[in-house]
Amino acid sequence: MSEHYEVKKENYFISTDNSKLNVDMIHNFLSEESYWAKGIPRAVVEKSIINSLCFGVYCNDEQVGFARLVTDKATFAYLSDVYVLPEHRGKGLARRLMEEIMQHVDLQGLRRMLLTTRDAHALYAEFGFRPLATPERMMEVHNPHAYGGFKPAP
Repeated sequence: MSEHYEVKKENYFISTDNSKLNVDMIHNFLSEESYWAKGIPRAVVEKSIINSLCFGVYCNDEQVGFARLVTDKATFAYLSDVYVLPEHRGKGLARRLMEEIMQHVDLQGLRRMLLTTRDAHALYAEFGFRPLATPERMMEVHNPHAYGGFKPAP
């Protein structure tokens, strides 16, 4: 397991130290502004952070971005919750964040890394992500009502 690290450039830095994360800001963005986690309870955000490899993006000491990976650090990772706050977009921070993620020691040699995105295909393609080669092999259990209680599919 790797130690926490930080990479600094100008006023911005990226860190894997969960103690620096602003959980209030992360929860607010995910629950209020994201399209993928609207209404997510704070307790779920907290649990997801504890059980993931997280990357915070900071301007001076203020958190302005986030990403997390659900991973066994040996064979598989799922990239999730990637964002940069609107007022800090257009500065290459998402690209820098992805560079740090892809170079992280715990993510080297993985057989597969997955993600889902509605609108950032071009960014992720720069880092080798492609549409599924064999989508017919992939399956999912999808519960779009997870944050409002379990409602089984018809």
